Amino acid sequence: MLSKNVEAFIGCDAEYESADIVLYGAPFDSTTSFRPGARFGPSAIRHESFGLETYSPYQKKDLCDYAVFDSGDMELCIGDSRLALEAIEERSLHILKDGKLPLLLGGEHLVTLSAVKAALSCYPDLHIIQFDAHADLRQDYLGATLNHASVMRRAYDLVGDGRIHQFAIRSGEREEFAFAKEHTDMHLFDFFGLKELTDTLRNAGTPVYFTIDLDCLDPSVFPGTGTPEAGGVTFMQLLEAILLVSRTMVVGADINELAPMLDTSGVSTATACKVLRELLLALAEKE
Repeated sequence: MLSKNVEAFIGCDAEYESADIVLYGAPFDSTTSFRPGARFGPSAIRHESFGLETYSPYQKKDLCDYAVFDSGDMELCIGDSRLALEAIEERSLHILKDGKLPLLLGGEHLVTLSAVKAALSCYPDLHIIQFDAHADLRQDYLGATLNHASVMRRAYDLVGDGRIHQFAIRSGEREEFAFAKEHTDMHLFDFFGLKELTDTLRNAGTPVYFTIDLDCLDPSVFPGTGTPEAGGVTFMQLLEAILLVSRTMVVGADINELAPMLDTSGVSTATACKVLRELLLALAEKE
């Protein structure tokens, strides 16, 4: 059993035993390749959520009507990526084995690898849906194979061909796009093709891990991230895409790459809060 966090995301104050969804934070950004600060994302989202209503006019639902437990941020090893990743995997697996849906708050995108490993151990036919500006398919970054720029390549090492579905991608090395053409299902710039994919996965009852790198949003909407990329999607496009993915059998999810101090206006953190609220409501309805 996990202990309740002192400062929970607004509306997420159910007891662990009764919760269907469990939030857990991974304040880790040790492999960030450009601007650091994503380790402060989870706590910023919780703190700033109190400027947000629990009710969503988009979905006409209220977080107070659902059982979500916020376990707070993990204490992770900053100097050793492998130790940090092992701890995240253990936490995610704990939640899954208790029959609950783990929702991870990053942190940089590398934290997703641990959550995917945990989900894969419970669901061997797992597929991954990734919303991201970056392909994250590098074999390594300056020699490091564990890096937020290589997280989906490491996930590919686990699941193999045709089980990673990438959307809103608009940045990467030439080799990454060549690799994707042969091994992943990559959709450039937007969410075109997502409805067809989610229909197929839903009809087949395929388990899905859903990862949202918030830099899929255009930096005019979301500048507070380590590697902003022009040409991204709008908040409303992201919301519509989240609702589509929520129709599938989502068994785990994460939101990552908010670096709150890189946007002193607070708009990026407020946007992250709203994305999390909408994701929780979309997933909680099914639970």
